[in-house]
Amino acid sequence: MAIEVGTKVPGKVSGITNFGAFIDLGDHKTGLVHISQVSDGFVKDIHDVLSLGDEVTVKVLSIGDDGKIALSIRQAQDKPAQTEKRPRTEHHNDHRGSNASHSRGSNNSRGNSGSHSANHKESFDDLMSGFLKESEDRLATLKRNTEGKRGGRGGRRS
Repeated sequence: MAIEVGTKVPGKVSGITNFGAFIDLGDHKTGLVHISQVSDGFVKDIHDVLSLGDEVTVKVLSIGDDGKIALSIRQAQDKPAQTEKRPRTEHHNDHRGSNASHSRGSNNSRGNSGSHSANHKESFDDLMSGFLKESEDRLATLKRNTEGKRGGRGGRRS
């Protein structure tokens, strides 16, 4: 079987590293499944999901000019009818701040609550983008609050 981008092929786990797993595809070809492409959920330790010798079905993501083959177990799995991505909404940070942002936040959370309860499990990408936004907001607040407090001995006091 010829290995082409977009095809699903069977393989066997031939090696595991901290960043992914090498899959033997036969015909002396080996590809890499990056740890982010192993499962829909977050994978902290790949050994919790895969073991040497496991039979897996993978989707070919790309074949580099150097012959490196990028694979995905996550995209090879058939998913029920939720193939279309939802637009990303920002609903993590609107619960803090002034009354104006609070009222906007309450509309936002009410608008998302239906989709949240119907589809309780958010995708990893949605969770990560929410985390990044919240992290950036917290860092900006922290930076604002500590700007005038630097200097140690002999520093200006306000």
